[in-house]
Amino acid sequence: MPSPLVALQHLGKTFVNGLTALEDVNFDVSSGEFLSLLGPSGCGKSTVLRIIAGLTAPTTGRVVWADGNSSVARDIGFVFQEPTLMPWAQVADNVSLPLRLARADKRATAERVDEVLASVGLTDFGQAYPRELSGGMKMRVSIARALVTRPKLLLMDEPFAALDEITRFKLNNDIRELWHTLGTTIVFVTHSVFESVFLSNRIAVMTSRPGRVFCHLNIDAPKRDERFRTSPEYAGYCRQVSDALGAAMTIRSGA
Repeated sequence: MPSPLVALQHLGKTFVNGLTALEDVNFDVSSGEFLSLLGPSGCGKSTVLRIIAGLTAPTTGRVVWADGNSSVARDIGFVFQEPTLMPWAQVADNVSLPLRLARADKRATAERVDEVLASVGLTDFGQAYPRELSGGMKMRVSIARALVTRPKLLLMDEPFAALDEITRFKLNNDIRELWHTLGTTIVFVTHSVFESVFLSNRIAVMTSRPGRVFCHLNIDAPKRDERFRTSPEYAGYCRQVSDALGAAMTIRSGA
């Protein structure tokens, strides 16, 4: 088994309005893993990502990194539900933003931007503006921006939910290929059974709010392509995950 990159230990989150989003969430993320968090809307999946990233603090529990430190790790990329691009800036400038904020060398930054734009299929669009791009292309820019720092951990919060099915399938294929090529650890939030099965090595199924991990399911299919999407193996995994999700949604707080 690969060593854990990060461990979530007894995480709970209650907001100032009294809403309890998470309750006793426990799981490890192994180095090089593709883990999906699957659950109904409002179950706290996005809150888990934000806690891992250090964007919000847990009310209880802690996040522990491989070096034993409970503070925020720096090698994290985050892809939000919306591309959140700067509309006045060209694609290359949007992608380079994290490196410019870190005052990285200009020449090295330009080389890195060219590299990640090529990896997401946008080599010819560095000088384009967001308004000139399709929704799928904007999301590719957001992914490139998250990858430009070469993070050890990439957090993705339902990045394809608003896209049409054809674009979503294409980006699912692309993110699997990027994960395979780069070896980056990915934690991916989704409420789609089909997406989680296609993308993941492991799926953490969460209960309704307050969110807890109901079970973990391993997806052992080595090759993910269009044939896999239409295979009995894929259908079987989807049925298994769907059944687990249905059971998780019957769990009540304190059960």
